[in-house]
Amino acid sequence: MRLSLREKIVATCDAKIAQKGEGVGLSFYAFFANRNDDPELLMEAATWWIQTHKLDHFEKALKIRALILSEAQ
Repeated sequence: MRLSLREKIVATCDAKIAQKGEGVGLSFYAFFANRNDDPELLMEAATWWIQTHKLDHFEKALKIRALILSEAQ
């Protein structure tokens, strides 16, 4: 996954956790605007979420953040 998407995911997770607390869940759509202006990037996130990690539609932001950070090392 490209670095810009990883950074966007971590920033989004951090913002959602700050707003709604550690129990907040999200889907991979949370990282994108309401319109599909970058289908390639959306598919990259969907592939990581669905095929690579076999995650449910909604997952805890803490879990997603931890996965992204663990893969970056």
